[in-house]
Amino acid sequence: MMRFSTLLRKPAEWMRTAGPHNDIVMTSRVRLARNLEDFPFPGWAKKDSRIKLLEKVQPQVNELSEMKEAFSEEMTGLSAIEKQVLVERHLISREHAAKGPGCATVMNRKQTVSIMINEEDHLRMQAIRPGLQLQSAFENLDKIDTELESELPYAFDTTYGYLTACPTNLGTGLRASAMLHLPGLVLSEQINQTIQAANKIGLAVRGLYGEGTEALANLFQVSNQTTLGKSETEIIDHLEKVILQIIENEENARYKLLEEKPTMLQDQVCRAHAILRNAHIIPSKEALNLLSMTRLGIDLGVFPNEDRELINVLLTEVQPAHLQVEAKRKLTVEERDVLRAEILRHKLKSLTRPDFSDILSEDRDHE
Repeated sequence: MMRFSTLLRKPAEWMRTAGPHNDIVMTSRVRLARNLEDFPFPGWAKKDSRIKLLEKVQPQVNELSEMKEAFSEEMTGLSAIEKQVLVERHLISREHAAKGPGCATVMNRKQTVSIMINEEDHLRMQAIRPGLQLQSAFENLDKIDTELESELPYAFDTTYGYLTACPTNLGTGLRASAMLHLPGLVLSEQINQTIQAANKIGLAVRGLYGEGTEALANLFQVSNQTTLGKSETEIIDHLEKVILQIIENEENARYKLLEEKPTMLQDQVCRAHAILRNAHIIPSKEALNLLSMTRLGIDLGVFPNEDRELINVLLTEVQPAHLQVEAKRKLTVEERDVLRAEILRHKLKSLTRPDFSDILSEDRDHE
């Protein structure tokens, strides 16, 4: 089994590899909710029942072909900071981090598949991929689901499909989502109408950590709302069509900003570069938003493309729990802000000055 320290040393594979449309789509994620018959849902289950279910399910999950040398741990075996690291890496939910006895997490070495046992449902399985790869994430998860279903008696109804703790997950139990980087729509103040348009056609748009969280670093999670009455393929196709439309809107917003407000854009990117390279105290929210502007600079071609992976990794590694693991102790907010600035100065010292000459001359050519 993989140790937590090993997991920490390596950034997740999706942070380090490129995927389709990766200038705008950070990741694609697919999640399946499953429950076992003859066991109460985790929210209603007594501690003994949760432990009994864990004893039945965890060995089966550990045996999966995908989980060779996996990380497999009961939530009681992890410190509060370690749990928070898993939340910051999108490997477990904030709700699961608060769980105690009878709850566990299993994930593969690449950190592309994670399975929560006894979260809101007995099994919450997710696959995560870089860029727009919803179908590939689903196929990976579908294989795992089929393997488990041959060993475990799932709660299934011929009318309602897979039975889940929350009625919104009934049917396929599938939630597909993509994490989109949308600075163009934010800077041109079109983001609210984009969110409203998505809501109207049955999609949810949320912040960095899902429901009830804010959109830090101009990152938005777009996901399906309904799972009943549609097949997995229909859900994914619908979501993908909408995401492609949002990608087009974001590209147009960036192009329009370059045409109409080039100095504002140059100021945002250059200011981000200067602060990240020179600040000695930097709060989490400010760091994430400045990294977002740096990422936009990479997309616009004013920084080298090979810096994208570094920015993707930093968006996670400058968050509070990662900093405390780095420092090997609990830090005050002030100490975190100092360490964060130190890491950013060190990691970004070789980031070249943003070069807008090509873009601004192109712009003048169009006039």
